[in-house]
Amino acid sequence: MDIRLIYATFPDTDTARAAARKLVGEGLAACVNMWPGMTSVYRWQGTLEEGQEVVFLAKTTRSRAREAIEAVVQAHPYDEPAVMLLPVEGGSASFLEWIRRETGSEEFDGT
Repeated sequence: MDIRLIYATFPDTDTARAAARKLVGEGLAACVNMWPGMTSVYRWQGTLEEGQEVVFLAKTTRSRAREAIEAVVQAHPYDEPAVMLLPVEGGSASFLEWIRRETGSEEFDGT
């Protein structure tokens, strides 16, 4: 399967929205979903931290993933942004094809 999800977190809706608009505007992702109000607990530089973040989930393809991740990292204000690439195992065929069309990806292998 060639469809991928990019998971990231942002400190606020404005920076998440700016990154989302860049990805979708440049055809690097077909769609980005954002959920504000997530609480994150993590250790940073030896200190236990807790804060509000925005979940960012971009729908893209394997062929656009590297460039999309680079765009997210460049748009991100954190020193070490949480950005992960997740494979998609299946879904609505017409929706997955829409993602391919929106990102200009033609590599679907049928699996």
